[in-house]
Amino acid sequence: MHALAPDELITRTAAFVEEKFAFEGSGHDWAHIRRVWLGARAFARAEGADTLVTELAALLHDIADWKFHGGDEEAGPRAAHAWLSSLGADEALIARVEQIIREVSFKGAGVATPASTPEAACVQDADRLDAIGAIGVARAFAYGGHKGRALHDPSVPPVQHGTFAEYKNNGGPTINHFYEKLLHLRERLHTAAARRVADERHAFMEQFLAQFLREWEGSDLERE
Repeated sequence: MHALAPDELITRTAAFVEEKFAFEGSGHDWAHIRRVWLGARAFARAEGADTLVTELAALLHDIADWKFHGGDEEAGPRAAHAWLSSLGADEALIARVEQIIREVSFKGAGVATPASTPEAACVQDADRLDAIGAIGVARAFAYGGHKGRALHDPSVPPVQHGTFAEYKNNGGPTINHFYEKLLHLRERLHTAAARRVADERHAFMEQFLAQFLREWEGSDLERE
């Protein structure tokens, strides 16, 4: 099969992913993927990165997330390879997309997650921005509900995971996820554009957590 033109590769891939994830209920739906795609594309243009590689990787970054495939970290790269190969994409292009998918995930508070290319940095930043702020709060609880996790349990402290294996096996309450991952994301962004957006979103999460804990304890009900 002859390779499609770049615009057609992106259009076909977006349609494929939209159909596959339209009714996903854990916060990893098409709306999330679309926001990551648009953000990564904007960052790539600002950084002078390869927009084709960036856009394809952003569109396919959750195509077979390890969280929903028994912890298999290669499920995503394999699925991306199969899809892009079916469109006749060049193997070198596919390999670059696969590598970005391998690098996009947060792997634990104690685990470094560098981006090996400007394109990987753009996708990683866009994905992480969508995990913080108001949307990030909503997605955290959607995922926690999907996994049957408690909202909060003060007897279960957050864990700063030192390995990816520990992080993958974590099953703590949703509120812990903020302290174990989401509050660490601002400091791990690569691009100037993402960092500018992150400050406001990070502050919103801190305000949300303070209010949540007041309500959890009932301290906001107390009146002198």
